[in-house]
Amino acid sequence: MAGSSHGHTPAAWTGVTIAFIGFCVAGAFMVMAQPLGFWAGMVIVVLGGVVGAVMRAMGLGQPKEVHPVHKVAPRPAPVTAES
Repeated sequence: MAGSSHGHTPAAWTGVTIAFIGFCVAGAFMVMAQPLGFWAGMVIVVLGGVVGAVMRAMGLGQPKEVHPVHKVAPRPAPVTAES
């Protein structure tokens, strides 16, 4: 992934940040044995996915034409020692 711009968009950063906060909320309430708070955290996680998808639809995500899924940079030929 380092060779591509995968995830380097406002939509991706926002969605992942909201989902991360949701996981933290759910984890904290799970440790405190509060099921209602846990499920509220899980709702926040789903909300992160929805927000990311809406932002991508608004044009804040990476267009599919820019970086096709199966297009990879060519690797250099291996170096062989000749005796």
